[in-house]
Amino acid sequence: MAAKLDEIDIQLLTALESDADRTNVELARLTGLSPAATLHRVRALKESGVIRIIRAHVDPALAGFPLQVWVTATLFRHDPRSSAVFEDHVRSLPQVIAADNLAGETDYLLSVVARDVAELQQVLASLSTRGGQRLVTYLRLAELKPPSPLLLGPPAAPSSPRTPRSLRQRR
Repeated sequence: MAAKLDEIDIQLLTALESDADRTNVELARLTGLSPAATLHRVRALKESGVIRIIRAHVDPALAGFPLQVWVTATLFRHDPRSSAVFEDHVRSLPQVIAADNLAGETDYLLSVVARDVAELQQVLASLSTRGGQRLVTYLRLAELKPPSPLLLGPPAAPSSPRTPRSLRQRR
């Protein structure tokens, strides 16, 4: 269930998503709250799970991981034990920087970084020995859109479809 967010919460979340390095005093100025009240609000957002973690977004290539790939994985067996073995292994691999369980044609989508092809081969081999039957690798060439902040606040009213000018004139 979604948390109830008021306008101040939305201001804080928007500010932190755009720059998580903001100080509490900056956040207080932005919202018009006292620093103590601001700190209380941010802590409440963390405790509720709305803010999961605050961290730096590191560029993998500049940090020494020039290979960035997505790997789709389909499991050989689809039972709870096989899934648990595979998922525990995925969580243990530092090269897997994000992983999602999917519904559809494939079971998992993994974001993997590697220093070189040999390291990538080791990761793929270890995934296949832990139940990954079909692994498909997609090489990331360039980032088109970086991770974006969530669109917070009330949903936008649906726009009414515009009637083409030619139809309006005929009526």
